[in-house]
Amino acid sequence: MAAGLKVYAINGVIPVIEPGAFVHPDAVLIGDVIVEAGCYIGPCASLRGDFGRIIVRKGSNVQDSCILHSLPGFDAVIGANGHIGHGAVIHSAQLADNVLVGMNAVVMDHARIGESAIIAAMSFVKAGSEIPARHLAAGVPARVVRELSDKELAMKIEGTRKYQELAQRSLATLQRSEPLSCFDSTRPRVDADISLPARNQLDRDKGLID
Repeated sequence: MAAGLKVYAINGVIPVIEPGAFVHPDAVLIGDVIVEAGCYIGPCASLRGDFGRIIVRKGSNVQDSCILHSLPGFDAVIGANGHIGHGAVIHSAQLADNVLVGMNAVVMDHARIGESAIIAAMSFVKAGSEIPARHLAAGVPARVVRELSDKELAMKIEGTRKYQELAQRSLATLQRSEPLSCFDSTRPRVDADISLPARNQLDRDKGLID
């Protein structure tokens, strides 16, 4: 798995990728970064541990073009089964287990996000903010909107499970290839085994909760 990855040591500190984690070859990991088992790190994600430590705990996903960075003396932590949507920025913040951060959201220095909370897409969580467990926060700046329902939390868990499966699917089958020159109507679909409700969930699992 390590061959071809963009992994860099700094000050003699080398990133850690535990067995069973998938890191896309176009992601960049620098320095004091720890990616635990079962994680998915998407293409063009940047985990830059050149000032402080970055920890991505078991079963979490950090999707395409996300940025994780931390200040000296402070760990940026994605708790177990975290779900960080496309283009989000996590800077010196600590996220408890089972948190979802929506697409293009920003979570700033020393913010603390409680267990099973959701940060809606495009939100801005100010430095030092505290978002309580099982609550939705949204807006610029982000404000706590309401408590999450059991159904919403179940949908979040299902969306994260799909990314855990994607990590294993990517480890097993992802390979660089040349494009085909024409469309074949008999070609297989990558979503052939994903049910329609799950696909609908994947459309919503970045924090776009009613």
